[in-house]
Amino acid sequence: MASDSEPGGVSLPVAGIVIAVVSSFINGSTFVLQKKGILRSRDKGGSYLADVVWWTGTLSMVVGQVGNFLAYNVAPAVIVTPLGALGVLFGAVLASWILKEHLNILGKLGCILCCCGSVVLIIHAPKAEAVTSRLELEERLWDPVFVLYALLVVLLLVVLIVWIAPAHGKSNIMVYVAICSLLGSFTVPSSKGLGLVAQDVFGGGGGPSSSRALALFLGLLGTLAVSILIQFFFINKALECFSSNAFEAIYYVTFTSTVILASALLFKEWTALTLTDGLAMLCGLATVCVGVVLLRISHEALITWKKKTD
Repeated sequence: MASDSEPGGVSLPVAGIVIAVVSSFINGSTFVLQKKGILRSRDKGGSYLADVVWWTGTLSMVVGQVGNFLAYNVAPAVIVTPLGALGVLFGAVLASWILKEHLNILGKLGCILCCCGSVVLIIHAPKAEAVTSRLELEERLWDPVFVLYALLVVLLLVVLIVWIAPAHGKSNIMVYVAICSLLGSFTVPSSKGLGLVAQDVFGGGGGPSSSRALALFLGLLGTLAVSILIQFFFINKALECFSSNAFEAIYYVTFTSTVILASALLFKEWTALTLTDGLAMLCGLATVCVGVVLLRISHEALITWKKKTD
């Protein structure tokens, strides 16, 4: 893990933090550009698949996902995922400029809280990885608790995609949000796992151990690809029906929650935290979530500084 030493003898994953921050800003432009492309194509009466702005947003999503993949492999997931709040901040600012979605005082306060919470998360993030090898990863993947959690997520996804989404997806934003967020339980662990397994697959050698590593690598790669494609499909369906800021804000909170839960069950990164750091990270995450909620409700709130008179 790329890191710089701190006075206390611990290390902070600086490279991972920098990549995560840059990826967050790139991801923040994704929903806005895709929404703009969808609106442009709707005005022209054509398909958004032929719109250059939509494809620019899609390219941003690809670049952002690559950045996230790199960040997850040089920093703990419990710090990379919450830093996605910076993408919500950037997306809100960009939406007010490109989509003319008004950003009032509540939205600006939400942006400040997102920044403050992110700083707290960076300062108190785990300084060590709980899983550092393929053998450890294989052991964790077959842990009964994680297996039960994964099966439950798959069951919920099947119910949401097959039955609930066709009936209520266009009227209830939480349907598409839930689908995309639950898929985060597979995308993030798969991204982080690929980095660990790749060392054995491309590091030379051979024999049964290499074959097992290759099988695990292909399994994680397939899981990651399928999860991203399904997310991509339902993100665009959500943007066709709902505000980009509304979707991104709610999506961030739910996605972060599911990813941290999945990472806690699989990688157990929380075990590297002291009690003080753990409480500080919970406070930082709560601050970020409150900021995101303020960003969300700011689009429906009417703020006035004048006293009402009869």
